[in-house]
Amino acid sequence: MTSFPGMRGAVCAAAILSAGTAAADVTAAQVWADWQENLSLYGDDGLSVGAETMQGDTLTVSDIVLTIDDEFSDITATMGDLMFVENGDGTVTVQMAASYPIDIASDDGATVKMTVTQSGLVLNVSGTPDEMIYDLTADQYGISVGDIIEDGEKVDADFRMIANGLSGSYTSKAGDLRTVDYDLAAASLDILADAVSPEVPGDYFTFTGKVEGLGIKGHGTMPIGEAAEDAASLLVNGLGFDGGYSYRSGSYLFDVNSEGVQTSGTVRTGPGSMNAILTDTHVSYDTAVTDMNVAINSADIPFPIELSMAEYGIGLDMPLAKTQEPADFGLRVNLTDFSVNEVIWMMADPTGALPHDPATLLIDLSGKAKLFFDLIDPAQADAIAMADVPGELNALTLNNLSLKLGGAALTGLGDFTFDNTDLETFDGMPRPTGELTMNLKGGNALIDSLVKMGLIPEDQAMMGRMMMGMFARSVGDDELSSKIEINDQGHVIANGQRVQ
Repeated sequence: MTSFPGMRGAVCAAAILSAGTAAADVTAAQVWADWQENLSLYGDDGLSVGAETMQGDTLTVSDIVLTIDDEFSDITATMGDLMFVENGDGTVTVQMAASYPIDIASDDGATVKMTVTQSGLVLNVSGTPDEMIYDLTADQYGISVGDIIEDGEKVDADFRMIANGLSGSYTSKAGDLRTVDYDLAAASLDILADAVSPEVPGDYFTFTGKVEGLGIKGHGTMPIGEAAEDAASLLVNGLGFDGGYSYRSGSYLFDVNSEGVQTSGTVRTGPGSMNAILTDTHVSYDTAVTDMNVAINSADIPFPIELSMAEYGIGLDMPLAKTQEPADFGLRVNLTDFSVNEVIWMMADPTGALPHDPATLLIDLSGKAKLFFDLIDPAQADAIAMADVPGELNALTLNNLSLKLGGAALTGLGDFTFDNTDLETFDGMPRPTGELTMNLKGGNALIDSLVKMGLIPEDQAMMGRMMMGMFARSVGDDELSSKIEINDQGHVIANGQRVQ
């Protein structure tokens, strides 16, 4: 439900809730002008007002309607009246309606009616005309879906997302780009999604969730004027983001009935976070979740499924723009102490041949590479498609490899540079120079267990042991170590012996 295109309508009105402290003065008219600048980011012709009336220290703007048209839908937010009250100390208090509707009409004829609610909202503005700082608190701030109409019929569905105990700040700064900085916190976030299939009687979907201790912080830039009109070129024209969120815990429950088969379950997590950076030259993404526990029951499965992980995370860094010098990139995967319940183990390993210890996979790669094109520039799309490769690899480092599974443990480190002027030594690949070290403990015991379970034939197990013997040396009881070197002449050396 959160993927409705019209959610942008709620966000555009909510995004102007803001924050901070400053010594300079602002007036009611200046704050209203700042609102207009922010709302114009969604289309210069999309904002209409009934009247603007200044009476004493209060500017009242009545009958505010924001309309957003795109290729997918028409969105209308009827925000009602706004009051900008000058407090006599250089600050302004903004008073808004306790709720206002947002209507979405998609190109296929479907309509959605949403409502934004804000209970106990206090919104104060300070700063300067060029840099408005908004401070806010609210008992609740929420978005809900009322009616959904498809093919002329009402869909039985309900969606609500409510932030409780909201507080924080938001800064809006004018310039060549519109700049926003925000730091918001909510004591909790409640989520409900409930829908009944209009086509299959008895089919339904229910999801509820609660996030505790939510914090959202970030910095963003948005092009203005004509530069904001071409959606495909927004990044080229200055769109950027640096921020993310964190939370203390999360708990979720789902119940689905599809074609007569019911599936239900719960998901619980400890602290988690996500951080992202997006500019015209670089993208970075990093997420982490700790203490994850998942439980699933389904009519199609005669036993419960239980999964847990001590930590889960994915990270990515890469350049997006043409680089004169090699630029940094990276990839990280973290699956720490992944475990399943014994019922699942009994199906995979009924004889108990394998240790049922939690599994772990850690991968941390970094490197340097050149790009020959600006990947986000639409004008270069054809050239990128026609190129043999969009760039070249210059260096690759394995900072950490750790795999623990079935009683065996594999670790590794490596570091290589690549000569892109030599594409012959390794048959079209840039010639690497460097070394990789690997250590495997418990490998033979794992092979013995897999043979015992019937998962690997004895002859294939023998071949595997021979390969390990060729490229590794024994350094302990069921422990092998291997060092693979590639020198600047392209020679491949395994444990001191040249193999190529």
